[in-house]
Amino acid sequence: MQTREVDATAVQSLLAAAVAAPSIHNTQPWRFRLDPDSRSIEVRVDRGRVLPGADPEGRAQHLSVGAAVFNLRMAAAHLGWNPVVRLLPHREGRDMYGRDTYGRDPEGRDTCGPDPLATVRLTPASAADGWPSIDDGLYEAIARRHTSRMPFTGRPVAEQIVTELVAAARVEGARLDVPDIMGTRRLLRLTRAAEDRNTHHPGRTAETRAWITAPGADDPYGIPLTALGPRDASGRLPVRDFTGAPSAPRLPPLPFERHAQVALLWTARDRRQDWLRAGQALERVLLTATRLGVRTSMLHQAMEWPDLRAATAGGRRGRCPQMLIRFGYGPEGGRTPRAPAYSVVVP
Repeated sequence: MQTREVDATAVQSLLAAAVAAPSIHNTQPWRFRLDPDSRSIEVRVDRGRVLPGADPEGRAQHLSVGAAVFNLRMAAAHLGWNPVVRLLPHREGRDMYGRDTYGRDPEGRDTCGPDPLATVRLTPASAADGWPSIDDGLYEAIARRHTSRMPFTGRPVAEQIVTELVAAARVEGARLDVPDIMGTRRLLRLTRAAEDRNTHHPGRTAETRAWITAPGADDPYGIPLTALGPRDASGRLPVRDFTGAPSAPRLPPLPFERHAQVALLWTARDRRQDWLRAGQALERVLLTATRLGVRTSMLHQAMEWPDLRAATAGGRRGRCPQMLIRFGYGPEGGRTPRAPAYSVVVP
């Protein structure tokens, strides 16, 4: 399908793809503004959807926004445009008044984050751009991608597929390391340590529980109880305990795969633009896995504690961990709701 008009139908398709991106605790921390004159979509952050305990610097929030930007790119290419992306369009992350566009001025006052984190300009596609564009089925994978918190079968993912996932991250300027058994165990131990800290931290537990929604609740944000997975009966795989309460309804423990396969997504630097690039790389990896029939889930716990996040780098300099991804074969996973496209548009 190709279109050159930025009409209501096209905007609906673009935003429907963008809001399907993954976000930490399904906070969906994005807002969009269409500039018809420049045919650009500004991607902004909703600072009301924050996790001050788990994500005080907004790193995970930027990853989430970056994933939405990637989906916008795929949808724009599918509709016949050549999407041109600019991250942090204000020079050095400051506006004309010298205020940090992350949301605070030099005196620490909240500026409400007035500036976009990214712009996606819809330019005409041509043969010079490599048109027709080939997205390798990634656009179609957007609607099928779901986090699977269920046990996987344990059948190893073929090396050829792993190579494709690694290449997907590299295309977006990030790196994806797939460790051996000993390296995997080390990363899972660090994740377990983080999960234990979260479980025994009242503030973190309350913050996580606040983003769980009851069955039948009319709330497009957060994670429904029906989308949560069971605990690992063996205790080997440190899946996140979202409820944090022994009396909360939950699935009975089930045996997970004995040898989990994980991949560490990292960048060479740790600036805001690196977080946004990492988010795009993350979504390309997840959509590539979906296209190839591989299920994924994210183990973010260790990234939420500075010392444990640093430890996941394995002592290697110039390696800034951004996300730990679990992948394998198994159930599709429960769907999480999304806010309607019209509700995330700002004037």
